[in-house]
Amino acid sequence: LGEILITLLYIPRTSELTITLVKCRNLKAKDITGYSDPYVKIWLHRGDKRVEKKKTQVHKKTLDPIFNETFQFVVSWERIRETSLVVTVMDFDTVGRNEAIGKVILSSRSGPTETKHWGDMLSKPRSPISQWHRLKTF
Repeated sequence: LGEILITLLYIPRTSELTITLVKCRNLKAKDITGYSDPYVKIWLHRGDKRVEKKKTQVHKKTLDPIFNETFQFVVSWERIRETSLVVTVMDFDTVGRNEAIGKVILSSRSGPTETKHWGDMLSKPRSPISQWHRLKTF
C-alpha cells in the first residue's frame, strides 16, 4: 500500500502534540491513470471517541507525494496515554467517494513500530522523532 514518513513531537509544558506528515512513497495506484490523488486525514482519538480532524492538501497524480504539513493538537500529559492519532492516506476523487489507500494508528497500544514511535516521542519530549510507517488496511 506504501509508506508514510511521520514526525511526532510532544511538549508537556504547553500540552502540544505536533504531527508532521513529511511524505509518502510507493503508494498504491487507485485511479485508472496508474496514479492516485493522495491527501492525508488525521483523527485525534481519546479512548474510542473521535475528538478532532485535520487534513492535508491534495496532491494530484502522484504515488510519492511530499506534504511537509504540520498539525497541532492540545493533549494534556494526563490524557496522552489514552490518546491516539489515526493517520489515513486517502485518494481524492472528483466523481464518487474518496477512497482510503491505507492507514497507521499511532498510540501507546498499536503495532510494534507505531508503539515504539509513540514511546520515543514521550521519552524524548521537545525532540522531533521521525519514522517511516508501512500503511495497513483496517
